[in-house]
Amino acid sequence: MLKKDCQYCLKREDIENFGRIAFETETSIIIAFKDQSHKGRMVVAYKNDHVAEIGDLSEEERKNFIDDVVKCANAIKKCYHPDRINYGAYGDALGHLHFHLVPKYKDGFEWGGTFVMNTGKENYCSEEELTELINNIKNNWE
Repeated sequence: MLKKDCQYCLKREDIENFGRIAFETETSIIIAFKDQSHKGRMVVAYKNDHVAEIGDLSEEERKNFIDDVVKCANAIKKCYHPDRINYGAYGDALGHLHFHLVPKYKDGFEWGGTFVMNTGKENYCSEEELTELINNIKNNWE
């Protein structure tokens, strides 16, 4: 069941505070993160129900969701060639299953440490850059 006060369940406007919905799959909402201090950063959120934990999904749902996470990571790798991708599945505040995919670059910002959730609006990309990011991910989604 979708939760009435969850931004991911309702695809609420407040998603626009930190990102833009790029597209949806059968299982997930793919969101381009406005803070591009890590070039190529995306969010993959489960969309078919308000689920807090990956263990709450059926085997098929879990496979489909993780497949979307992997497809997103592969698209990021093809487009932006990071040295690593960090995966964050924090749920303390929102309680809705989602993964942050954060590309990391050797000797780059926050290399060797945990990524900051949002480094500030000074690192937000322009609308044109966000559109380019979305198009790059869509065009490399396999």
